[in-house]
Amino acid sequence: MALYYTTSYGSPVNEPDAAQRVSTNGPLLLQDYHLIDNLAHLARERIPERLVHAKGAGAYGYFEATHDLSDITSQTLFRPGKKVDATVRFSTVSGEMGSADTARDLRGFSIKLKTEQGNLDWVLLNTPIFFIRDPGKYPDLTHATKRNPQTNLKDHDMFWDFFSSNPETVHEILFLFSDRGTPDGYHQEHGHAGTTFKWCKEDGTFHYVKLHVKAVGGFKTLTAAQATTLAGTNPDYGTQKLYEAIKNGDNPTYTVYIQTMTLEQAQGQYRNIALDVTKVWPHAMFPLREIGRIVLNKNPENYFDEIEQLAFAPAHLIPYIEHSPDPLLQARLFMYPDTQRYRLGVNNKQLPCNTPIPKFVNFQRAGAASFVSQGSRPNYLSNIFQPLKFDGPTGAIDSQIRNNHRQEHFDGSVYRDLSEITVDDFVQPRDLWLRVWNDKERETFVENVSEHLKLVQNKTIQYNQLLIFCHVNEDLAARVASAIKYEGFECPSTN
Repeated sequence: MALYYTTSYGSPVNEPDAAQRVSTNGPLLLQDYHLIDNLAHLARERIPERLVHAKGAGAYGYFEATHDLSDITSQTLFRPGKKVDATVRFSTVSGEMGSADTARDLRGFSIKLKTEQGNLDWVLLNTPIFFIRDPGKYPDLTHATKRNPQTNLKDHDMFWDFFSSNPETVHEILFLFSDRGTPDGYHQEHGHAGTTFKWCKEDGTFHYVKLHVKAVGGFKTLTAAQATTLAGTNPDYGTQKLYEAIKNGDNPTYTVYIQTMTLEQAQGQYRNIALDVTKVWPHAMFPLREIGRIVLNKNPENYFDEIEQLAFAPAHLIPYIEHSPDPLLQARLFMYPDTQRYRLGVNNKQLPCNTPIPKFVNFQRAGAASFVSQGSRPNYLSNIFQPLKFDGPTGAIDSQIRNNHRQEHFDGSVYRDLSEITVDDFVQPRDLWLRVWNDKERETFVENVSEHLKLVQNKTIQYNQLLIFCHVNEDLAARVASAIKYEGFECPSTN
């Protein structure tokens, strides 16, 4: 069929860009529907950008299972040779849509797997931890890393006031101000789920699981100077590098791993790290176990349709993959889908980029931008018209539902303990500083964090942050104090 230019309702237009006017020197005509329609559409072409993760890039590929996990989960996705389509979106976290790809920031790394049992979303960061474990602090964290409401500028005092007031953030601060805070492009970095999930078996048993997606070839980074230069000369550096890599056949490839922890371990010796997203699970005790690989091999044809309208949420799970009581995860189960309902509308899962493979069989109908209303099937549970089957494509979902009793035991009391700071909050940052990093990496961190912290105007904020560094290591605090020229600073005596 020949293509010809039309109005939005399909009528041919001979002169697409010509507006109607009265005579050759008169005003435009309201009757020119095509002009009015185009202008009205132009004014509505932008949707709300993501509150966080606004700037990003994406690509298509696949996930392929390489190792059998039947001892961990009854989910058949994780059987050798199983292959499903994947859509991946990389992003910066705190920057706006037009910000630089190379800004010092965390990076998002979200993966949508389209399986026969629905969409499985892996919502990752490029660090294995996060700043906070108490979701009550989520709004303040976001506000402190955005713009000052008076000046409309990024504000170093706001930034460090929040972090110096919340010592549990220091572990992530060490990651952020190392060179891992400035990755070399979006795709040459690792992804980590951070929050903990439950991978379950049909017999009702489960393991706690952390997910890791590691770039084949390693995590590539930029120095602070390189990142700053690129922010000015090519702010879309990461987007361009990802697109060109796939276009040239240099397909980004990742190995997918999990760490597992038993319920007994989580309730016993490792209780303080099992569900705390500010802490890692040490690999010596919880080694990485390979489960598969991800390959990105296709660029999108239209960024807005295929990538910008993607709706990721850790709530999007498939049978035998369940949520843990991880407090930050529990908050994200609400926050992410609600963000997409605001940004894309209540029917965002009907968009082609978000539509699952199985047909919708539920009772959600109508609403703005609905175009899959499931025909004449009633929107309530009925066995009269079109009986619904709940046994699923594997025939095992009934038993999955029956076994949904597999839960941890809670005492039923109410606590507000997530913001309490203990000595445990400084153990892993101290290990990172003393045992994991070499001299060069320690020097790089001091240089990077000092360049940022010295711009703080309020000396009390600087002092509070130096006190937190004292709890990590006194030499670290002394070196930062010297670099920002904070005269007379000494760590308080611990005796």
